[in-house]
Amino acid sequence: MHPVIVYTASRVGLLAVSLGVLYILGLRQPLVLLIAAFLVSGVASYVLLSKQRDAVSERITKNRE
Repeated sequence: MHPVIVYTASRVGLLAVSLGVLYILGLRQPLVLLIAAFLVSGVASYVLLSKQRDAVSERITKNRE
């Protein structure tokens, strides 16, 4: 599967999981919930998706050459 699709789907999945967990933990205000979920999923993706990010970078570099 194309690395960009895998990375994007993983990011969206992390955002959905973050939304769900924060909602369960009691964060109910929609705007605050969305902002917090973006922040949490951003940090989580930085840590958890480094291999996928490297694959996307390699694919882009290879296509430019």
